[in-house]
Amino acid sequence: MSLSITAGLLAVVTANIFSHPDHQAAIDSLRVRIERRIADQPGAIVGVAFHDLQTGDSLYLNADDSFHAASTMKVPVMIQLFRSIDAGALRLDQGILLVNQFGSIVDGSPYSLDAGDDSDSSAYKLAGTRVPLKELIDRMITRSSNLATNALIELVRASNANATAHMLGARNIRVLRGVEDNKAFQAGMNNTTTARDLAVLLEAIETGRAASRSSCDAMREILLHQEFNEEIPAGLPPGTRVAHKTGWITGVLHDAATVYPPGRKPYMLVVLTRNIPDDKVARRLIADVSRIVWSHAVPGRLADNP
Repeated sequence: MSLSITAGLLAVVTANIFSHPDHQAAIDSLRVRIERRIADQPGAIVGVAFHDLQTGDSLYLNADDSFHAASTMKVPVMIQLFRSIDAGALRLDQGILLVNQFGSIVDGSPYSLDAGDDSDSSAYKLAGTRVPLKELIDRMITRSSNLATNALIELVRASNANATAHMLGARNIRVLRGVEDNKAFQAGMNNTTTARDLAVLLEAIETGRAASRSSCDAMREILLHQEFNEEIPAGLPPGTRVAHKTGWITGVLHDAATVYPPGRKPYMLVVLTRNIPDDKVARRLIADVSRIVWSHAVPGRLADNP
């Protein structure tokens, strides 16, 4: 049998599997279970994007609704940095002068960040020194450092990160500015995203399209070392590898993840939330959605976290 005939038969078999009524019923059941869990939280607005690279399964709920991006916008900034490294414009070992002063995108007026409002207050001890680019990227993602983020946006420009995200297929994301630019916030000039857009960017990293293969591997490794793990990872069996980025501001809590079940290709899961005043409630919701998706994607291996 020729290779082309074999490939054709495989395509037919695969198409038949994913069009089978039982398979569609499983997707429908997944949708209903997630919708019911969201409905348990009155007033909550939730966007979900799920795409499984192993099976091809996808589910999108309000996935094109726009949310304040919070710190999830640091993913396209990281991608832009690694593309600049690939182009030879930057080096990971390059020292970057860390200065706590930035210009508003509204009028250029200066503003500084408050260490007390930053999840990585230790970064402020480095102000006035040269910090390796790799350390700043690590802090931006793993500790969600706002100071590192703004310093890195100064290097590559928000507009470039935005253009690259759109080129990769995240067509509705908006990366406009750094963090805590209050004049821009008051003017409604905010970074925004959709669940689908973040899933697209994570898939681009996983499949090696976001930058060079080595840079995508490096980005995955950074995301795997995320220090805030109370959302999507909390709904998974202990020890499950998760490459993800969280984000939160008042009334907004997100997690965007690539989940690696053992022995198979990963799946992307993004859960964006708003209108949930209590962060603990929002975290439980995201963890529960993660648990529901795991039970669909990896049947027989329960996510037995409490």
